Amino acid sequence: MGKKDKDKYEVVYASDDNFSSIMGVSITSLLENNKLKCIDITILDSGISPKNKNKINELVSRYRNVKIRFILMNDLESRLGVNLSTDRGSLSQFSRLFISSIFNEYEGRVLYLDCDTLIVNSIDGLMSLDIGDSVIAALKDAFSAHYRKNIGLEKNDIMFNSGVMLIDLKKWRDENVECKILDFIREHEGKVQQGDQGILNAILSRQTYVFEPKYNLVSIFFDLSYSDLIRYRGPINFYSEEKIEDSKKTPIIIHYTSSFYSTRPWNIKCNHKKKNDWLHYKDISPWKNDEFLVKNNRNILRTIIMAFPLKLVIVFASFFQRVVRPLTFKFK
Repeated sequence: MGKKDKDKYEVVYASDDNFSSIMGVSITSLLENNKLKCIDITILDSGISPKNKNKINELVSRYRNVKIRFILMNDLESRLGVNLSTDRGSLSQFSRLFISSIFNEYEGRVLYLDCDTLIVNSIDGLMSLDIGDSVIAALKDAFSAHYRKNIGLEKNDIMFNSGVMLIDLKKWRDENVECKILDFIREHEGKVQQGDQGILNAILSRQTYVFEPKYNLVSIFFDLSYSDLIRYRGPINFYSEEKIEDSKKTPIIIHYTSSFYSTRPWNIKCNHKKKNDWLHYKDISPWKNDEFLVKNNRNILRTIIMAFPLKLVIVFASFFQRVVRPLTFKFK
C-alpha cells in the first residue's frame, strides 16, 4: 500500500464463514450505492469457504470500480499470546485490531464496516468528514456508567459503537494504537467487556470524533421511542431526539445490531422495521436463492417478553442492561 490516494475509498470487513453471506449482502449494498468512486475492499478472512469466496468475487466482477483482496487472519490468539473471550460476536472481529499492520505504510483513511450493515446511500459525506485531531470517527453508543468502569473509563468518556469506524491510519500509527491494544488485551488476560469493541473503547474513547447517527443507524433507534431508549439504556451525554429522527430521514448506513425487541432480517420471523431494505439487497446479490435464514433462540423469550406492556418490559430490561450485565462481567 502506498501513500494517500484521494481517488479511491478503502473499505474493510472482517468475517468467518458463518457471517460471510451476511457480509455479501452488505457489500452488495455498498457497491450499488457507490458507483462513482473507486473502491478497494479488504476482507479479513477467518475461514471463509471457497464457495462463499467465489460468490464474493462474482459480485465484485459486476462492477468496474472495485478491487478486492482477502487477508487470511488465523491463529489470532497465538498472535496475541492469550486466549480471547468474545463476550459479543465472533473471534473474527478481533482481526481488525491489526489494521495498521494489514495496510503496511498506507496513510489514508479506512472505513471499517461490520458484516451486519447495509449501505443505503453514498458514503462520500462520511469519507470526507473533518475529524480534527481524532484518530477515528464513530457513533456514540448508549451505555450506562457501569460499562465505563469495567474498561477503565471516566463517567463522561465517550463509548462508541465500533461497527462503523472511519479510521485515520496515520494518526492510528502516530498514537501507537496497535501496541496499546495489545498491551491492554494482555493486561486483562483476553477478558474484556464487549470483547474487541470494549478494547477499542478503552484505548480510543478520548480520541474519537462523534459523527451523526445517519452513518450508523443501530437497531435500537428503530425499536424504541427516544424516551424509552433513554430509560432503557441510561446513556450519558447522548444525541438529541431531533438528531436521531433527522438521521432516520436521511440514512446512509443501517446497522442491524442485536436487540431484545427486534430480530434481524436473516432470522426467521424477523420484525425489524428495516427488514425489507435488507431483503432487497439480498435479492440482487449472488446469495439471492440461498436459504440462510436461521432460527433465533431468542424468539421464544422475545414472544414472552412482548406479551407484557412495553413500559413494564423497559423497566426490567433497563435494570438488566444498565446494571446486571456490566456487573456480571465485572465478577467473571
